[in-house]
Amino acid sequence: MAKRLIFLGPPGAGKGTQAQIISEDWQIPHVSTGDILRAAVNQQTPLGKQAKDYMNRGELVPDDLILDLIQDRLSHEDTTNGWILDGFPRNVNQAAFLDKLLAKLDQNADCVLNLQVPDEVLLLRLLARKRKDDTEETIRRRLEVYHQDTVPVIDFYQTRKTLKTIDGNQTMDKVTEQLSEVISS
Repeated sequence: MAKRLIFLGPPGAGKGTQAQIISEDWQIPHVSTGDILRAAVNQQTPLGKQAKDYMNRGELVPDDLILDLIQDRLSHEDTTNGWILDGFPRNVNQAAFLDKLLAKLDQNADCVLNLQVPDEVLLLRLLARKRKDDTEETIRRRLEVYHQDTVPVIDFYQTRKTLKTIDGNQTMDKVTEQLSEVISS
């Protein structure tokens, strides 16, 4: 049975890790906007060249570019039996666009999974990754942007009764187990 899932949650909540595990378990593609952007930049596609300019300036890639990339990716044949969107939608405009795109593709999201983790835990997790762009200041800024732009997306899906919140502040295996239970139900 096709499963179309949206993973929401703050930076460091484990969305990418969990999406990868669920993708393998359910044999559906993990569609990460970050991966798509990096691939487009590496392949020097027209969209990739545009996106690179924003990324080099440390700015978020504008919605219209992200939307074009998502529309293109969801029209590939490997997504007909389902997909996991990770890192998209990141604001209410993108969520509204996704609704329209899915209607056009005659699809719908089966479930929106929100991984909830306290900010202080996220800060420690992200600092532990020891990436050079993961300073306390940049992490706090990313969390601020998340609360400002992405938390309203949680409300957007809450009103549609498709949102399921999972406690992401537990062992990786426990989170995977709870996600699998929700997806199976």
